Amino acid sequence: MSAEERREAILEVARGEFARNGFHGTSTDTIAAQAGISQPYLFRLFRTKKELFVASVRRCFRETLETFQRATEGKRGEEALEAMGEAYMALLADRTRLQAQMQAYAACDDPEVCAVVRQGYGDLFTWVERVSGLPPAEVSAFFAKGMLLNVAASMDLLHSDEAWAKRLLAGCKDA
Repeated sequence: MSAEERREAILEVARGEFARNGFHGTSTDTIAAQAGISQPYLFRLFRTKKELFVASVRRCFRETLETFQRATEGKRGEEALEAMGEAYMALLADRTRLQAQMQAYAACDDPEVCAVVRQGYGDLFTWVERVSGLPPAEVSAFFAKGMLLNVAASMDLLHSDEAWAKRLLAGCKDA
């Protein structure tokens, strides 16, 4: 395996561990063991646990942006927003990805992590704004709905039979 392939494999393992345990609760020993490497080798590829976490966060935002880009090929305006929304709902089905994303927001008390999260979110916002061509209020509403869906998915409401949850999610579809 090349160093780049190894990095990607480590980032996949790290996403799962950071998703479950957060930045502070995750052990680099565990990540190294699950990736089938030594901890010293892990630290040759990622100098610190924070560097590994930041790389994992960047990767998550990059994959979301790439998903949006694929979904909007040949589309503009409301059609583009709708396509991105559907693509994002498919991403939310991956609980590990969702939990990793939520852990990234939770780790924003660290200025370095916060800067990476802000950059990634800003890149998403800029892409959506550009490809949709819609005014900031509509793009902001799109992101607000996405964040509400993150919370709903975190609580496992997307498949809930609870009446209030069904009304909440129906409101998202109608909005």
